[in-house]
Amino acid sequence: MVPRNMTTKVEMPQLGESVVEGTIGKWLVAVGDAVVKDQPIVEILTDKADSEIPSPVNGVVTAIFGAIDDIIAVGETLCEIDETATAAATVQSAPPVNAPPADPSRDAPTSPSVRKLARERDVDLAKVQGTGGRSRITQDDVVRSAARAAAPAPRPAPAPAAPRARAPRGGGAISAAPSGAFRVPPYIERPGDEVVPFSRRRRIIADHMVYSKRTAPDVVTFAECDLHKTAVLRNAHKGAYKSEGISLSYLTFAAVATARALREFPELNARVLDDAFVKLGSVNLGIAVDTPKGLVVPVIRTADELSVRGVARAIGDIAQRAKSGDLTPDDLSAKSFTISNPGRKGNLVGGAIISQPNVGILRLGTIKKRVVVVNRDGEDTIAIHPVMYMALTYDHRVVDGVHANGFLYRISEILEAGDFEV
Repeated sequence: MVPRNMTTKVEMPQLGESVVEGTIGKWLVAVGDAVVKDQPIVEILTDKADSEIPSPVNGVVTAIFGAIDDIIAVGETLCEIDETATAAATVQSAPPVNAPPADPSRDAPTSPSVRKLARERDVDLAKVQGTGGRSRITQDDVVRSAARAAAPAPRPAPAPAAPRARAPRGGGAISAAPSGAFRVPPYIERPGDEVVPFSRRRRIIADHMVYSKRTAPDVVTFAECDLHKTAVLRNAHKGAYKSEGISLSYLTFAAVATARALREFPELNARVLDDAFVKLGSVNLGIAVDTPKGLVVPVIRTADELSVRGVARAIGDIAQRAKSGDLTPDDLSAKSFTISNPGRKGNLVGGAIISQPNVGILRLGTIKKRVVVVNRDGEDTIAIHPVMYMALTYDHRVVDGVHANGFLYRISEILEAGDFEV
């Protein structure tokens, strides 16, 4: 009796709350390979993190449906595994790995991001020739198609110019007509130049930043914050925290103050929809962390419900895992507001670009000792205190100046009063 075929389809999983697709980074198996349950079979890259997808069963890989750099939507089939086949029986007809055979009966596949881009650029996908694996239409295909559609028609050769009449004395000169849209001059390589290709993460960051600047009418407002009382509080407790393996940083106090202010100013804890905006129920703080592979923004969930100790511990944990590459997609998803910290080698102040789909981002400046005027017993006097500038970038579609200024003032007020339970 011939055993019946038992084929399992391995589908692209939901790798995080806001992840709708992933890019195939590397196949760890080929058609014809025997696999065991939980064995990594493919590496998937997302804008959140990189993940290895395990095999759900024991068996033999009989089909692969995506090549390296193909974008696969959540729910699409990555490969098929036959639980009854043997490797020896399958390998003879196995197609080369990362080059799956095209299925002419299927329409050219596209990802959600490609379809969104096509709608934004008014491109008919039915008229686009895909260049990706299985004739998949990529974002570059859409951009090229939109550029061709927008290209001006060839201009007819100009007629010979008539002799120009001499202007009478005292007459005004005729100004030249505008030359058209600005064009970047072509790059010409010269000795000593180094061309550095964008990494995948750098490309994602670049695309995100351009999208944010194009989408959000952002405004930046600044505040000066005297950290003297917070510094006194920190110095009194940082030794005890350190003995527990916790760093009591100024970033911790800024994060606690921001989370508290977000509860009082919910317009800053929001995201924009097509014709509305949502005041989000959870305060999930994204903390920008620089790593050897680039900037990432892991998230501290329900930060407003945590104590100073809880926030300090969470910041230490996400920073360590970010630098060791151990963050998961969930660690990087669902942030409702972002804090950018310049680190020890920061600068005075600077406005950050909003991390979409948030409506605000707080950029902390470096802390410097400065001469300040303080009031003691009703008299003004001079003192030397640690001072920090903060810059709030906000989306003016949702946030009015009065709310933005009130929010930033409240953060500064909490920090200047040292209003924390440590």
